[in-house]
Amino acid sequence: MDFTYTEDQLLFQDSVREFLVNEVTCEKIRELWDTDTGRSDELWGQLAELGLTGMTVPEDFGGLGMNEVDFVLLAQECGYVALPNNLTETVLVAVPLLASLSNDTFKSEWLPKIAEGSAKVAVGLEQNLLVEDAHVADVLIMQKGSALYAVDPAKATIEFNASVDLSRRLYSVVFNEAEADLLVEGSEADSLIAKSVNRGALASAAQAIGLTKRMIDISVQYTSERNQFGKPIGSFQAVKHRMANVAVQLEYAKAPVAFAAYAIANDLSTVDKNVSHAKSVACEASLTGAKNSIQVHGAMGYTFEVDLHIFMKKAWALNNTWGDQAFHKARVAEAIFADSDKIGAGCTFL
Repeated sequence: MDFTYTEDQLLFQDSVREFLVNEVTCEKIRELWDTDTGRSDELWGQLAELGLTGMTVPEDFGGLGMNEVDFVLLAQECGYVALPNNLTETVLVAVPLLASLSNDTFKSEWLPKIAEGSAKVAVGLEQNLLVEDAHVADVLIMQKGSALYAVDPAKATIEFNASVDLSRRLYSVVFNEAEADLLVEGSEADSLIAKSVNRGALASAAQAIGLTKRMIDISVQYTSERNQFGKPIGSFQAVKHRMANVAVQLEYAKAPVAFAAYAIANDLSTVDKNVSHAKSVACEASLTGAKNSIQVHGAMGYTFEVDLHIFMKKAWALNNTWGDQAFHKARVAEAIFADSDKIGAGCTFL
């Protein structure tokens, strides 16, 4: 399997990285914590101008008509800056879910607005107990059993739940089916829900890649500047090895994440295994990155004032979002121990 990205994909990644690094600073993130919504409409508008909100919106509805492979690199850049909104879930979960509905009227109403950045949608599935950004959504797509409903936030009870990551705004949502619009039910809904869970897991895995890279960069900078015994502490092998271990895990996580994006975009029969593999190894890398970064920072690593905690707390949160380690490792185990599964180097690397 050739995972080489095209020149256009890499150029787009570079331009998005430059924008995010300049605009989404740690200072800006801290400022948003103290606002009522924790969100910036100005930033959302800028993301829309870059075409990010419409990347997976079909061209017939005013979008770019791209897929998961096109966006996965950009999701990593969102993780690198700990982007304080739900862009990745909008692009990878909400939009593909809406685009797959047979209700053309509903799609025609919302997809163009999402693409232009004038409307926001949040998805609440039973896989996650809480819904991110429900407080700023113009419409909620909610699961209840084997059915999906379009819910007007004004007609639902939305209650804030604090997260370890202050940038994540999570809400419990209670609604009455009689006051909501039924979008799909039965086996069709079950299929869409399963695909949405995989896309959500991919969004978390891709962000975990970016978070891990950022924690490495922060730690390398800190250990290069902090001196002990007349030398930068980063020159000591004990410190080098901790960060090298993180870098190794990061490199080994990149290919599974790329493969998971490909599997979703091409609807491979092995998609559940591919996504769970990616989610598990990417989040494990970010957890190791958080732990080792705290350690090389010494006592400073635990303080609120150090920017490291912005990224390590998001890594902790994403590890348990869209399926925790137990859920995804169980799916991998079920797949590879099945009698019909073909495993080994000759089958794994095509």
